[in-house]
Amino acid sequence: MKIFISCDIEGISGVVTSGAHTSSDGMDYERARSLMTGEANAAIEGAFNAGATEVVVNDSHGPMTNLLIEKLNPAATLITGSPKPLSMMQGIGEDCAAAIFVGYHARMGAPGVLSHTISGARVANVWVNDIIVGETGINAALAGYFGVPVVLVCGDDIVSREAKELLPHVRTAAVKTAITRQSALCLPPERAQALIRQETEQALASLDSARPWLPGSPVTFKIEFKDSGLAENAARMPYSKLVDAKTVAFSADNYLTAFQGLQAMIALAC
Repeated sequence: MKIFISCDIEGISGVVTSGAHTSSDGMDYERARSLMTGEANAAIEGAFNAGATEVVVNDSHGPMTNLLIEKLNPAATLITGSPKPLSMMQGIGEDCAAAIFVGYHARMGAPGVLSHTISGARVANVWVNDIIVGETGINAALAGYFGVPVVLVCGDDIVSREAKELLPHVRTAAVKTAITRQSALCLPPERAQALIRQETEQALASLDSARPWLPGSPVTFKIEFKDSGLAENAARMPYSKLVDAKTVAFSADNYLTAFQGLQAMIALAC
């Protein structure tokens, strides 16, 4: 049983401040990436306890070189660095039995810790087939394209609620409770990791009841950018169209192609 883990940083317990915790030049970045590695290890251990024979972890934050490989559970393998064709989901495939998201955060505009969607500087909102989604939804659908269910989402209480609204079967591990966008009531690392380990074991024990989530075809992504200039730049993407001054849409026959269009439009927007 092969398990795929996508690990971001903003949803890690103890991580609450943009820059200081999330950027490589931040004052507390080294501590944050150590906490991130600890929560990834908890999911890895839980997966092996539940019968996994292989665990692949994809570093999914920023430059995607955050996880400390020297401290990672040696039974797992790590995908690190960027760019990657599938970005936060590099390593997902039909050979995976389940996907787990660690350190995830709520979508832009939600009252979660460090909430954003892909690019906090550019993106205001994203819809897939008129369903508003954050990174949890975008990436769950990419897993669904390969027939893989997301069985566990770990992060704050807001992303936990967001995940359950979209994926009724999913389990969640809320390792912190948002107070404001840059403050939270956090579980200490030992308790956060124990919770993730336990929820991983339980999620994989009930794998038979999990179902992949995939929007119907054709797939249309709409991106509302933060200003009209960003949208104008994104609209240089072939076959995209401006919906209004700040919103660009792109449609494709399948989710993978639509996802690639989403990524290209956001890259062009800068």
